[in-house]
Amino acid sequence: MAQQGAQLDRAKFCCSICLDLLKDPVTIPCGHSYCMICIDNFWDGKDKREIYSCPQCRQTFTTRPVLMKNTLLVTLVEQLKTTGLLAAPAAAPVADLCYAGTEDVACDFCTGIKLKAFKSCLVCLASYCKKHLQPHHDVAPLKKHKLVDPLEKLQENICSRHDEVMKIFCRTDQQIICYLCSVEDHKDHDTVSAAAERTERQRELEVSQQNIQQKIQDREKDVKLLQQEVKAITCSADKAVEDSEKIFTELIHHLQKRSSDVKQQIRSQQETEVSRVKELQEKLQQEITELKRKDAELKKLSRTEDHNQFLHSYRSVSQLSEPTESSSIYIRPLRYCEFVTAAVSKLRDKLQDILKEEWTNVSLTETEVDVLLPQPEPKTRAEFLKYSCEITLDPNTAYTQLLLSDGNRKATFIREKKSYSSHPDRFTYWCQALSRESLTGRCYWEVEWGGRQVYAAVAYKDISRARWWNACKYGHNNKSWALCCDTNGNKFLFNNISTPISGPQSSRLGVYLDYRAGILSFYSVSQTMTLLHRVQTTFTQPLYAGVWLYDYGDTAEFCKLK
Repeated sequence: MAQQGAQLDRAKFCCSICLDLLKDPVTIPCGHSYCMICIDNFWDGKDKREIYSCPQCRQTFTTRPVLMKNTLLVTLVEQLKTTGLLAAPAAAPVADLCYAGTEDVACDFCTGIKLKAFKSCLVCLASYCKKHLQPHHDVAPLKKHKLVDPLEKLQENICSRHDEVMKIFCRTDQQIICYLCSVEDHKDHDTVSAAAERTERQRELEVSQQNIQQKIQDREKDVKLLQQEVKAITCSADKAVEDSEKIFTELIHHLQKRSSDVKQQIRSQQETEVSRVKELQEKLQQEITELKRKDAELKKLSRTEDHNQFLHSYRSVSQLSEPTESSSIYIRPLRYCEFVTAAVSKLRDKLQDILKEEWTNVSLTETEVDVLLPQPEPKTRAEFLKYSCEITLDPNTAYTQLLLSDGNRKATFIREKKSYSSHPDRFTYWCQALSRESLTGRCYWEVEWGGRQVYAAVAYKDISRARWWNACKYGHNNKSWALCCDTNGNKFLFNNISTPISGPQSSRLGVYLDYRAGILSFYSVSQTMTLLHRVQTTFTQPLYAGVWLYDYGDTAEFCKLK
């Protein structure tokens, strides 16, 4: 009896925060008593904007109460210790107490201020702090229970209909059920144990993890390639600047301004190219970070010991880990700024004439770094039109029987020779002409043709002009590519090799150029886009659009697409 009284007295003299005998007891205005250090620490953890409250009765105080020792309690506790009626066990330091935060799993058995749970029991479906977990270590039947790291929402493992633990997975309905559900509503369904379903899903999870890890490795390789590309762009730009400055020093004073302009253009292009590559590099790095985050989620899920908790979370998490379409960086060996050196050398030779007529060759055409990644070719005409460009023919290149009209967009083969001035760029034997505009990015244009036979072509600027043989004819040398549109059928020509083409006849031809990717495609344009021929190569100079008319009355017009 004396022991029972002592136990009762001891419970009355325990702090509800630390669950141990009161030390330096204080009583707050509501009447409840605590260890001075416990209530101080409790209130210190509050946000300054919050109202102070009692941990037991939740009574609030607008200002923080002043704590004074309760001398009566101090005396009573000391007397009980002295008489031996109350043995104070060794108390854990207050600093060792771990209170449950808003994101922590709290002990289900703590009263008042709840401590952070140390383990969850999958049999009891409850979470315990270290103190309340002790029976699971001491009591024989409880020792057989499965303890796991603290879990939230343990009650979701209980069937709301039968109040039974759910340990069966219905594959037909894709849900976790209890035994009674399996013999009632899910009687004829495909059911397995939750553990068996977890094993199968775990294998799928591992495959997804492997895919993500491979994706991370691929992206890291891509980042390294981009770093090398930045160095290549910078070296090319530096070399071009050096060569251009040497050439400009040989020119007279009226070329000095052009030298400065070229240098500025090169540096501007270098900055643009490097900026875009770095932007793409940052984008890939962000993707790597995101993939690593997803991988961490999958790892966390794979370590979940509770099958039900795993299956509850699997659907939402597994969707994050589906492998995305793979793509890798492919960088062609390109020359970024060498065009400037060649153009400036030409300026040195032609002086004032070059400044007036060839200056567009010196100016750098903007290129896009995003083509370093595989870029799908447009499929619909609307997608092609995003890259449409305006093409006009250069009168200085037109053959003397080629009449230009409609703002130099239309060419007609006429019988009478025009009194064109003599020019080194003029074609002197074949009825051909080249565009004013150079093409080095992604471009699309359309040619409306009529008559017997018309060639739509692209060519380098240095294609021969003054000879009658193949060196001047579009498609009959290695400096030009041409599609022949004939009333009897189409053919493609390059380097004097002719390739017959089957496909629908149309009076309108679409031409798509992806310069950096080395793609040149010809399409028949009607209600749909039909691919006639595609070229995959490496272009080494800026390209120019061209036309070649074969007979009197043949016409070719570059269409307005904007």
